[in-house]
Amino acid sequence: MSVRVKLTLSYAGFVMLAGAVLLAAVWIFLLQNVPDDWEQRVLHTNPNRQLLLRTFAPAAAIAMAFLLVFGLLGGWLLAGRMLAPLTRITDATRRAADGSLSHRVQLPGREDEFRELADAFDTMLDRLEAHVAAQRRFAANASHELRTPLAISKTLLEVARTDPEQDTGKIIDRLRTVNTRAIDLTEALLLLSRAEQQSLAREPVDLSLVAEEAAEALLPLAEKHGITLRTGGDIAYTAGSPALLLQLTTNLVHNALVHNLPRQGTVRVTTARGPRTVTLTVENTGEPVSAELAATLTEPFQRGTERTHTDHAGAGLGLAIAETITHAHHGTLTLAPRPTGGLRVTVELPAAPSVTTK
Repeated sequence: MSVRVKLTLSYAGFVMLAGAVLLAAVWIFLLQNVPDDWEQRVLHTNPNRQLLLRTFAPAAAIAMAFLLVFGLLGGWLLAGRMLAPLTRITDATRRAADGSLSHRVQLPGREDEFRELADAFDTMLDRLEAHVAAQRRFAANASHELRTPLAISKTLLEVARTDPEQDTGKIIDRLRTVNTRAIDLTEALLLLSRAEQQSLAREPVDLSLVAEEAAEALLPLAEKHGITLRTGGDIAYTAGSPALLLQLTTNLVHNALVHNLPRQGTVRVTTARGPRTVTLTVENTGEPVSAELAATLTEPFQRGTERTHTDHAGAGLGLAIAETITHAHHGTLTLAPRPTGGLRVTVELPAAPSVTTK
């Protein structure tokens, strides 16, 4: 049976039960209030109950029949009216299952359980549509990025095959460079995929130590291009994967170095601890960045201003990986332009109890 039929039968059964209880109460009330002198007016023994039964039973049967018809008809109409929002939600679900993610329930009326369910379903469709669109853009961009080094490699090999006089040493060096870029891009894509799975072995991690380790690893790059790299701040413990948090910090610092002034630039990495969260902040100097552009830099393969140091151009996935790792640790990553140029990237993660080591 459908839900509407079940609700109809339940409503009719309840009305019938209520009617039966009411009639029984009336019957008991009448018996208790029959005058005693009625026995003198009738010849047979205990005539009160017989007389009442002959008078009351037909009227009670008619009332119960009316209640049955009223309960079935009223229950069917009320059940249909109550289940109408559920029908709209079901139709929207079928459309979504067929691949149409642009349809929304948009249930009108006041707030109730069905309105709350419809709003939650619309929110889910919004997120799903945005996620699918992002995945399609990512697939298209990844295909383009991977196709470029493969096309270059094919061209170089064709040149080496058709022109024996070409310097094979230069061709091999260029092939090595192109192959290295393709490997780096593939590894970045794999890291992004693993971070999105959010299956992490968590342990206490001090972000201040992670920041110092990332800065130490990238210090040669900073010195090579005359960029001042500074670290500082509080001991800030969070729970997570040390390897992924180091990758997160390294990506942010590397991005701050390659998007910097041609000379005399600075990068500052600081950590702070609050009551419930810890914060990692990476700031750099550089060209002015608009708020609109900053909001898109965490998308895969998005690049801002032209990189000053093209020998460390990367694959355009650094901030996308950083954001994915942040979300895997139940945190938030925020990009904000600095008034004097450059970016301020803030990562906020849940705080973990401080750990004292000997």
